[in-house]
Amino acid sequence: MTLFEAIEIINGFSKPSKMPCNSWSIPAKDCKTGGKLAKVEGSVCADCYAMGGFYRMGNVKSCLEKRLQSLSNPRWVEAMTLAISGTEGSGYFRWFDSGDIQSVDHLKQLVQIAQNLPHIKFWLPTKEYGFVSEYLKENKSFPDNLNVRLSGFMVDGPAPVALAKRLGLTTSTVSTGAFDCPASTQQNKCLTCRACWDRGVQNVAYKYH
Repeated sequence: MTLFEAIEIINGFSKPSKMPCNSWSIPAKDCKTGGKLAKVEGSVCADCYAMGGFYRMGNVKSCLEKRLQSLSNPRWVEAMTLAISGTEGSGYFRWFDSGDIQSVDHLKQLVQIAQNLPHIKFWLPTKEYGFVSEYLKENKSFPDNLNVRLSGFMVDGPAPVALAKRLGLTTSTVSTGAFDCPASTQQNKCLTCRACWDRGVQNVAYKYH
C-alpha cells in the first residue's frame, strides 16, 4: 500500500486550526451517546459545534460520511497507520474533532493503531463509557501512548471521576466558570500546551463557548 492509497482509504485528515496536529473525524450525528445527549438541555452535546458552522457544508458532510463508511474497509487499520506515520511530524494525534467511537470493535482498531505507532501520542476524548468499560474488561489497559479521556456529559457538571479512577483513565469537563484549558486566552490555539494528551493530567476543564 502506498501513502496515497492509504490516505484515499481513510479519506484524509481533519486539520483543526487549534491543534498542533492532525485529527480524524466522522459525522457528529452518528454519535451513539452524544446523539441522545443532543436532546438534553444543558448537556455538552445540546449545542454541539460539530453540528453547525462549516460542519454543515455539503462538502464537509460528504467527507465525514465517507470516513465513517471507510471503517468497514478491511485495510482501514493498515491504511490509518501508514497515513499517520507518513504525514504526522508533530508526534501527536487527536481522534474525533467530530464524532466518537462507534463500537468496541472500532475502539480495538484505534488501540491497534496506537500499538503500531508507539512514537505518536494519541488523545481520545469519548462519551462512550460503555464501549471503553467493555474493552477494559477483556484487555485491562490501553497502550501508554493512548490517553482516553472520559468526557463529562453536562455543562458545569462533574467529571466521571469514580469511573475513570476505577478504569485508570483521565477525564474532561466543560465549564462556564473556572477552566484550565488555555486556548481561549491564546487565540484559541493549543500552542505549547499538551495537557489533553498527558495521562498525568487527571482532568482538563474546557471553557464553554
